[in-house]
Amino acid sequence: MQGLKSKTWQWRFDHPPEAIWPLVADTARFNEAAGLPRQQITEIPGPDGAVAYFAAARMGPFRLKWQERPVNWVTGQFFEHVRDFSSGPIAQLSARFDLAPDPASGGSRGTYTLAAAPRNFLGRLILATRFFDASGRTFARLAQEADAFAGGERATPFSYDAPSPTAGALALAARAVAAIEATPHGHGLARRLADHLMNAQEVDLWHVRPLALARDWAVPARHAIELCLQAVKAGLLDLRWDLLCPRCRVAKAWAGGLDQLPSGAHCPSCNIAYDRDFAKNVEASFRPAPAIREIVSGEYCLWGPMSVPHVMAQIHLAPGARRSLPGHLPPGPYRLRTLEPGGQCDIDHDGAAFPTLVIAADDISAGAPGASGQLDFVNDSARPRIAVIESRHWVADCLTADRVTALQAFRDLFSEDVLRPGDEVAIGRVTLLFSDLQASTALYERIGDAAAYHLVREHFAFMAEIVRAHDGAIVKTIGDAVMAAFARPQDGLAAALDMQRRIGSWNQSHLEAASREPASGAIAIKLGLHQGPSIVVTLNDRLDYFGSTVNLAARLQGQSAGGEIVLSREIAEDPAVAPLLAPYRATEKLIADRALLKGFDQATDFLRLAVA
Repeated sequence: MQGLKSKTWQWRFDHPPEAIWPLVADTARFNEAAGLPRQQITEIPGPDGAVAYFAAARMGPFRLKWQERPVNWVTGQFFEHVRDFSSGPIAQLSARFDLAPDPASGGSRGTYTLAAAPRNFLGRLILATRFFDASGRTFARLAQEADAFAGGERATPFSYDAPSPTAGALALAARAVAAIEATPHGHGLARRLADHLMNAQEVDLWHVRPLALARDWAVPARHAIELCLQAVKAGLLDLRWDLLCPRCRVAKAWAGGLDQLPSGAHCPSCNIAYDRDFAKNVEASFRPAPAIREIVSGEYCLWGPMSVPHVMAQIHLAPGARRSLPGHLPPGPYRLRTLEPGGQCDIDHDGAAFPTLVIAADDISAGAPGASGQLDFVNDSARPRIAVIESRHWVADCLTADRVTALQAFRDLFSEDVLRPGDEVAIGRVTLLFSDLQASTALYERIGDAAAYHLVREHFAFMAEIVRAHDGAIVKTIGDAVMAAFARPQDGLAAALDMQRRIGSWNQSHLEAASREPASGAIAIKLGLHQGPSIVVTLNDRLDYFGSTVNLAARLQGQSAGGEIVLSREIAEDPAVAPLLAPYRATEKLIADRALLKGFDQATDFLRLAVA
């Protein structure tokens, strides 16, 4: 391009590429810290399904408009992007960053190249004077800060001057912190959350993710989730339900309550329609309440590698092009596709040489593996395509609806947040626990209705405490029975084990308090545990579960004798529960059994676990 000028900077980092890449490739965070303006994005689909991306921003006296080309990158190796301007002093701007290990130091080397072409005389003047020098100083500072953060020498990746909070915001935050810590859900973290909302970069506050906070703060996930839920009630945070696109994994529809959540959405970025799935793409998303800090809409970078961290590589390919790029991907499930709508190919990678991504006219396939440490791409179609290799693991820090609605804190604080009447949502897996008291009728006869009623109510509190401690929720009580839900099978089994281990001491304390003989008021709990798909509905103004998984869990409880847990094969054979069952394997305490259960046509295999 006429008048193109460029400059390259070399940086040395004390830390390896895997520590530096997530920071420097987080281009939205990088751009915000560099003082670049927010962008307003327009997405225009073309006749072939491909989407063109246009942006506008104001920088100083200039109103800038440009077409944003999707970024090329290979995770941990390089990224490059190009902007073609239709207004402003610059005609084209491109940037490329390459990262490589430095074997001599154990750190890494970074190379950053910035190139720009002027649109007019003013552009030529800007490029001839301070543009490159000013950019270089800013980028060098941010690179140095990223290196310090990677080494634990900084609390945040980049220096950032947050807007000064108003007196009203400070007063509200102080009241909210006190209110949160007065509940069981504060865990001593409320002040830390308030400070985060006041001081963090905007990119951290578009979606405040409790699981990310838990990791960054080194606290249990449940503590961070309960904190954020209580913070909504205290006025620190707002909660919304995001419907994430399964491709770009960005929310393209959202609602303030589950009763307003649509059953599907259209993603203009990917130009696809998609459905909701509580266990995959419905996320409980938090952001600061406007009275605490106003978050302005806009993007700092539309196409950065860390904006879609599940995408390992994204490469432009001309018709007939073949490209080989350095890159090594760890073992795991991957998807080969294009950025444009079309086919896809799922693979399970063993960690050896990665298969070639082959694009045909109407198909995507996995070709022969290339050389080790290399990623190969082939475009056999007649038009330009953008090849994508993505991990099939879902968003690491996504607090999905199936998980949060199976927490006791959510059901206690947001009992009104339910699906609209007649709506139902399928979830792929939930772990359900049913309990009942052994010989409860005889208990009422021995100690009287009033005493037995109070004992049963206290036993419900005992059960609820354990369920909450193991990241579950009481769905409902039915007579003397409890139905509880857990997002993970290991949590359900851990809760069941805890119940049976602690019921003896619970009995003893209650008998002593009531001055009763051991035989008169001791209770024994029968437990059944199963996992599988289910339907979530609203029943009696609360979220409930329906389907064969519910029926089987309830029937398994009916097979239990007091003091034991009856486990379905689906629970017992899940790898996640193996450490919990290991002490009982090959003992007389874990016994296989089989029975014809009411409502089921064929006999069901299950296991009995005697805990005492």
